[in-house]
Amino acid sequence: MIKKNLFFLLISVPIFVFGQKKDSIPLKNGIDKPSLLPIHHFGMFSSRINQNFKVRPTDKSTLNISYASANTFHPFVEMYLPKDNATRKEMSNIIWYDRHFYVDQETTPADYESIVIDAVFKNLRIDYNTKINKNNELAITLRSYLVTKGKYPFSIFTGDEFLEWFHSNIAGGEDPFGRKYYGLNQVNVNYKDRNGNEMTLKNGEFIFAGIELNHFYYPDFINLKKKNVFINFGSHLGINTSKYNPSIDLGFSGNIVKKWSLNNGSEIRSAFGSSVLRKNIINLKDDLVSFGNNKFLGSLETMFEYTKYTKKKNYHSVAVNYQIQSRFSKKEEATYYQLVGLWKEIHSGWQNGFEKLYEYQSAWSWLYTYGRKNYNFTFYIKEDLYLNNSPDLQTGISLKIPLSNK
Repeated sequence: MIKKNLFFLLISVPIFVFGQKKDSIPLKNGIDKPSLLPIHHFGMFSSRINQNFKVRPTDKSTLNISYASANTFHPFVEMYLPKDNATRKEMSNIIWYDRHFYVDQETTPADYESIVIDAVFKNLRIDYNTKINKNNELAITLRSYLVTKGKYPFSIFTGDEFLEWFHSNIAGGEDPFGRKYYGLNQVNVNYKDRNGNEMTLKNGEFIFAGIELNHFYYPDFINLKKKNVFINFGSHLGINTSKYNPSIDLGFSGNIVKKWSLNNGSEIRSAFGSSVLRKNIINLKDDLVSFGNNKFLGSLETMFEYTKYTKKKNYHSVAVNYQIQSRFSKKEEATYYQLVGLWKEIHSGWQNGFEKLYEYQSAWSWLYTYGRKNYNFTFYIKEDLYLNNSPDLQTGISLKIPLSNK
């Protein structure tokens, strides 16, 4: 499949390094990491937490502009959740694809949902970071999305045509998930929750999804700093502004970074972080679309980075990142739901639209950063490898610049 082949392709790319002696570069602060959050069709309506792998408050106020593109495809599927406990118990003893309890609402009352997701989502994210004092930092984020068909030349790697060419000619087989069956380069995004609330997105639709306020505290643990170990804690307030989920989220995070200096003017860093987000702690209107019934989203993230400094006092770094996030919907419902879709026509994954909401989300990212005194530039590619197609493939670029020359 495309996931495994891209994984082995990317880890085999040689690392080109230059130069010898390291110099102080203000923008090199811990691990270079733009937002690597997957552009998930539910997650983009909430304030998910981007782990912070820096080691100190930013020396200068900085602006980080990130752009990402992601392909998400889930064929149309319906879900019935029996309201009767006896029926739930009966269904839990049957493998999911053999469950057939629903007749009608009078005979077999059930909650009903439907979903279809077919689009290439573009994400524009702007992060402003400023130092409050020696140990504290404030970050303000604006996040927005554009719904597109993903045609060339604007979606070279994340468009349907490239992914299906890869499947047909390299790995995966002919039309393994049914993109060609439904038609390439289309936008078809519709989700109806069990309360009858509906989310529909059209081609070219712009979504201003929210504003995030993040505070980071970098404690002075002298004994740890002597060992090149750094810790920070974050508190996160998200204001979701889309018409589907105007609400406020609240979250907390913790991160640890370790550095090793090498003799050849290079460094290795590793990091680990975790966070928890309480979604919709305050709803700003009634009848919101329910993007999963788990109130909390937990996440774990780990990262490894190699940095080489040049004779001109710039640097190159390469990194690998792994993220895992808890389920959007409560796991127990997956033990008794009935899914209805085009299982004969779609080779695999016809049920993904709902099945994957009851499973953890995970993704691998590979990054390259070039840094100078007055900017750094990052490119990354992300694959889910777990085959959840939420999204399938995601690419991104990020530019960070200081707002002062002092």
